[in-house]
This record gives sequence, structure tokens and C-alpha cells, in this order.
Amino acid sequence: MMMVKSVSLALLASALIGGAHGFAPPKPQSLMAKQAAIPNRVRNTELGPHDKEGTGWNSFANLKDIPSGEESRKFRRTVYSHDDWKKHRSQDRFIYYLFAIFKSGVYKNLGREVTATSLVATLVVIYNCIAGGYTDLDGMQQAAIIEGLPKIGLPLAAFTLTSPSLGLLLVFRTNSSYKRWDEARKNWGMNINHTRDLVRMANCYYDDRNVTPEQRADDLNHVALCTWAFVRSMKRHLSPEWEDETAFQEELYEKLPQQQAQMILDAAHRPNRALQDLSYAIDDLPMHFIRKNEIHKAATIFEDNLGSSERILTSPVPLFYSRHLARFLAVWLVFMPLGLYDAFSGSWNHAMLIPATAVISTMLIGIEEIGTQLEEPFTVLPMQAFCNKIYNWCMEIVSWAPGDNGRVMKEVRPEHKYFTDGVDPYTYSQY
Repeated sequence: MMMVKSVSLALLASALIGGAHGFAPPKPQSLMAKQAAIPNRVRNTELGPHDKEGTGWNSFANLKDIPSGEESRKFRRTVYSHDDWKKHRSQDRFIYYLFAIFKSGVYKNLGREVTATSLVATLVVIYNCIAGGYTDLDGMQQAAIIEGLPKIGLPLAAFTLTSPSLGLLLVFRTNSSYKRWDEARKNWGMNINHTRDLVRMANCYYDDRNVTPEQRADDLNHVALCTWAFVRSMKRHLSPEWEDETAFQEELYEKLPQQQAQMILDAAHRPNRALQDLSYAIDDLPMHFIRKNEIHKAATIFEDNLGSSERILTSPVPLFYSRHLARFLAVWLVFMPLGLYDAFSGSWNHAMLIPATAVISTMLIGIEEIGTQLEEPFTVLPMQAFCNKIYNWCMEIVSWAPGDNGRVMKEVRPEHKYFTDGVDPYTYSQY
């Protein structure tokens, strides 16, 4: 029994010293060397662009001058990693969020609106002190500065009755905007899925019996580049010209043949031209037409995603709804200090009305601001990160070849000859 325990301990110690990970055997050195030799091999298959800062949980962490307005949108293109999710669900998140409140780009966008409502609350407090008397710094009650002026105020019931309607308007606004963001993100998720699917099928279905390895590599590389060119053109199509045009041209000339890049740039609708190039590339592959049709189905989904994204970009939430909500909210908050004035009678000269108005205004206008920021989702989606990873993944997929995993590929079965040679599986005659 002692001998068995000694042997077990020795084996456990040797496993730990040898660097065993989860009882998985280490890769043979020859296999690792072979993988390292694959051209354009991508070692990071995660989606997050970890080579750039400011795209995770705290995208404003390294900024000294926090931007507001349109400039802040580029820092909202969040891509999470496991570390970001760990921070996201931290038990200290509420403390961090409260201390970071003055760094919030959302609240910075509300500066003028919150200042206006706070100014109204300040004027209400000052006017009522002038008209109805005030308490001095010694706590003594003083008479009105100007006799005969009436104090101003409104019954709180007016705001109690209208607050449910305002709440419903705000909820519908944010829900509608989030649905638009969610649909845009799903469109790009479909792009990511089907670019990999398309290139995988092209690589698998490619009939290389009558072509050289160099020709095979060139054909598949062209399909991968055309696939990337479409999603990159779609990204440019959905982005402002001033932000992306220069980078788009540089990337196309860097990765594509000059004539192909120029044809895409000169097209009136660039994604359509890129998708046409992809269709040509698929149709030029040596394989059975049924297999080509399966690959074309993946390309057709790109057109659907593009059309859905164009609809979101060109059609906002109905303007009469957005404008009515903005007017309703503005009027409600401007008159709110009049309704809350008596509620703060316990504070010195009702002064706590001013910070209370500022906080309430920030929270309510913040909800409307979030809905407005989400309404156009493409400039807050990390589309460039998606395009970069699509390029990496597609180029990696076409670098693989049948049998490079050490398993010898079997001959095509007679019943499957139809998909490779066009042979009738029953008579074995050529179609």
C-alpha cells in the first residue's frame, strides 16, 4: 500500500514539474513547428482588439481630457474580453461608477440642459425669498424684501399625474433605440458567421485534382480577400466619410490588387461592387455547381444584412415621437421646481431644491440621451474590429489544406462522384 502511494505521489510531482495543464498531453514539437510555419497564421482568435487601448470595460480610463458629443462615440465601441466581464460584474462596480460619474460622456452631453433646469430652480428659490421672506445666516426669519409680490408654486399633483406618461414615453424611446442597436449588432454577427462559413466551404469543396497547389492557394486567397472587401466596404458605407474614407482607401490598396481596389472605390455603391467581385470569385472556383450554389447562399445573406443595416441608418425613430418626447421632458423639468418647492421647506430657504433638481434632471434627461445615442448604432459598434478579425480568420482558414492535421483523406465514394465529377451514382456514366 505504501509503495502504491509513493508511486502515485511521484507521478503527480513529475506531472506538475513537467508543466501538465488540465491533464492534457503537450503538443509534439513537430506539430507545433508545422503550425508555426503556416503562412499568415493568426495566433489570437479572440474578437477583442487587444492591441488597442480604450475598447473594453473602461474605455475612458487612459484619457486625461474626456471628450463629449460626437467625439465620445468612438470610445463606446466596446469589445469585451473575459477580464472585462470580470470587472463588469465586480461587487465594487457601484462604488466605481459613482466615483467616475464626472467622467461620464453621457452626463457631459447634458451640461446645458441640467444647467438650465438648475437655474430655474435657483430663480424660484430667490424669487420666493424676495416675495415671501427668508431665513438669514443666524437662523432668524426676515420679512419679504418686496412687499406685495405673490410666492410662486404649482401643486405637486400635476407632476404626479403626468409622470407615468413621461415614463412610458422614455421607456418606449430607449427600447426602440436598443432594438435598433441589437439588430445592427446581429447583422454584423451574421457577417462574421457567414464569412467564416463561406471561406470554409470554398476551402473544403475546392477540387484541386487538375490545378497546381499555387493555383489553389491563389484562388482561395482571392475568395478570402473578396470576402473581407465586402465587409470592409459595408463598414465604410455605414460610417461617416470624414472618419473612415482615408483609412478605407489605404486598406483596399494595401490588401487588394490595384485595379480591383480602384473599381470598388469608383463604384456608386461600393458594397454592391465588392459583393459582385465575391460572386465572380466563387463562380471561378473549380467545383460542382451544387456546391457553388451553397456558397452563393452565404453571399446572399450578406446582401440581406446590408439592406437591413441601410434601413436602420436611413430611417430614424419617427421624428414627431422624438420631438414630442423632448418637448414634454423639457417642459416637465422646467416647471418641476415649482411643484417641489414646498417639499423642501425643511431645508434652509428651500435651497436643497437646487441640487435635487439637478440630480433629477440628469437622471431623466440621461435616459433620453441614451436612447438618442443608441438610435444610430453603427458609429458605436466596433465595426473596424469586426473587419480586422474577419480578415484574419478568413486568411487563416484558407491557409489550411486537406490532410494537414495528419489524417489522410479518403477517396471520393462512388455515390458522391456526382458532386465532384458529375457522375451518375447509379449508372456511373458522365452527365
